Amino acid sequence: MLLAGGVGSRLYPLTAERAKPGVPFGASYRIIDFTLSNCLHSGLRRVLVLTQYKSHSLQKHLRDGWSIFNPSVGEYITPVPPQMRTGGSWYAGTADAIYQNLYLIDRSDADYVVILSGDHIYRMDYAAMLETHRAQQADVTIACMEVSLEEAREFGVLGVDEESRIIEFQEKPDAPNPVPGCPDRALASMGIYIFSTDLLTASLQQDHKDDTSSHDFGKNIIPKLIRTHHVRAYRFAGDGGRVSADGYWRDVGTVDAYFQANMDLLRTQPPLNLYQKDWAIRTYLPPAPPARIVQGASGQESEVRNAILGNGVIVSGGTVERSLISAGVTVEEGSSVCDSILFDEVSVGSDVQLNRCIVDKYVEIPSGTRIGFDEEADRKRFTVSPGGVVVVPRNYQFV
Repeated sequence: MLLAGGVGSRLYPLTAERAKPGVPFGASYRIIDFTLSNCLHSGLRRVLVLTQYKSHSLQKHLRDGWSIFNPSVGEYITPVPPQMRTGGSWYAGTADAIYQNLYLIDRSDADYVVILSGDHIYRMDYAAMLETHRAQQADVTIACMEVSLEEAREFGVLGVDEESRIIEFQEKPDAPNPVPGCPDRALASMGIYIFSTDLLTASLQQDHKDDTSSHDFGKNIIPKLIRTHHVRAYRFAGDGGRVSADGYWRDVGTVDAYFQANMDLLRTQPPLNLYQKDWAIRTYLPPAPPARIVQGASGQESEVRNAILGNGVIVSGGTVERSLISAGVTVEEGSSVCDSILFDEVSVGSDVQLNRCIVDKYVEIPSGTRIGFDEEADRKRFTVSPGGVVVVPRNYQFV
């Protein structure tokens, strides 16, 4: 069960026209591709994607890039929009989203349910986590990773005993519980849960009857189960699984976090290895010619340094440095694109200067435009993140 209906308000305006899991990433992918690729390589072949907010772009991507399983042998990746089968409301929380689709779990005859989020960047072998869940005879297993105490204030924090049994759950605490024997680190929940099916069903049915509940796994379901059931922590990038244990996991919920995760791919040795051949990140790429780096009309040479270029990109006498350039982008003569992310089909005119920008799809940037050099002027036209990243929205019209 893959939760993919989030509004992603902190990523606005990138989420103005699309759900957060459908936001492009890394010049070739969508955010959701990482979780779906993990499912593919982990052998999870029955995947329900629970959509809600502005889901058309996401559902189109699932259709074009992820219609790969064979329904005749019980495999599928199926989007499930809210159907109001249990009442007249949309999904009211993470637990409620699963509750409204319990009939699909019951129909599957599954012994276990893996609950995932579609808006994180990481590679993980869920099969290894499931094997541990079975071996420990756990009722619930929660994936977690070590973070600093400062970072832990933004997550659900797991308090564990010496055997990694969870004894406490804190939701975004001011004073996070440290890891036993490591006073400056805490265990942050990654929002990845494995439930025994019967327990999941019973817990959600009970939670649905509670009018005071916000119907959220972290706030309601997990804290109750810790007191009554065998709930275990599974350390991400531990000693299990076939994927290289790079330990990279990012919640790209803000513009600055999203920007930094993209820039991580340009480091000399990227912390996330996209080039592991037996754990490739799958996506949909429309047919397009290869990228071209050519002279400008007056003979000016192009310069491309430390960049990722998608198919169909043409750099014609311009400079691209420390940037991620998606499919179909053109950069004309005399222009400089530095420390920036350009989505599909962006057109950069001549003598344009872009610095620390994210430019959404289908934007035509007129010749001579400068963005990312005068924050006060940029704020009058665009969204500027706390970290100073300028976001030009999709289809923006310059005047």
